[in-house]
Amino acid sequence: MDNPIGIISMQFIRPFRGTDLHYFAKAAELGFDFVELLVPEPEDELPLAAARKAAEEAGIFLVLAARVNVQRSIASDDETARKGGLDYLRHCADVASELECPIVGGPLYGEPMVFAGRPPVPRSDAEIAERAMRTIEGLAAVAPHARARGVTLAVEALNRFETDILSTTRQAVELVDAVGDAGVKLMLDTFHMNMEDRSIPDAIRLAGDRIVHFQANENHRGHPGTGHLDWTAIMRALAQVDYRGPISLEPFRRADDRIALPIAHWRAPREDESAKLRAGLGVIRNALTLAEVDQ
Repeated sequence: MDNPIGIISMQFIRPFRGTDLHYFAKAAELGFDFVELLVPEPEDELPLAAARKAAEEAGIFLVLAARVNVQRSIASDDETARKGGLDYLRHCADVASELECPIVGGPLYGEPMVFAGRPPVPRSDAEIAERAMRTIEGLAAVAPHARARGVTLAVEALNRFETDILSTTRQAVELVDAVGDAGVKLMLDTFHMNMEDRSIPDAIRLAGDRIVHFQANENHRGHPGTGHLDWTAIMRALAQVDYRGPISLEPFRRADDRIALPIAHWRAPREDESAKLRAGLGVIRNALTLAEVDQ
């Protein structure tokens, strides 16, 4: 398997600004093939042309993760929020095209909850069904715009504490098939899959060629190899569906292990994590190699 392996920019710094472009060379030095950036906001002051040039000079490429919220939600019953979601996803595709990014991933339907600091909202079955339909219609509406720019929108299922729309891989497969446009595919994240799918390898096999981006995250969001996920079995399933797309590492850290601390949010590292990142990268590369040998 020749999957490129990358790292999300938050492992270096957040927000990622124009003054942080030297981290692309750092990522390449650590052995990564790409960096996954959050779609920049105006206040990030990230010049796109300079970012593209810095990535090229470092010998890596870029992928993007969307920043959806309640004002950018194609699932919303609020017309303004729904329009904001459609406009934002088109904007994401435009930014990706300028950065020569092939993929924009994430919970593109909008409104992540706990991670964004909002409690889950109870909704009836009818309300959830309506939100799902608006999501399908919204993605179908923006997919041609993305496709025309050479960009694939990779929708991600999140665990039940983050969304009421897509939590399992099977639900995500049904949504992508309902949209029915090559501009919308799947991004799978093993952190969420570990909570929601009965078997991560079986879920990967179910998703098949719909997968265009894969996030290899431990069950506890730590560095690969420090949790209980069976990476050889996971990579073997990717090999079985002939997945050769990007694999990104997204280890979120805790500040410490004291009780009564919120743990959902990203925290900046307090030490140089280069050795841990190299080790996690080695775990995934070795699992890919073993998966290829087992084929």
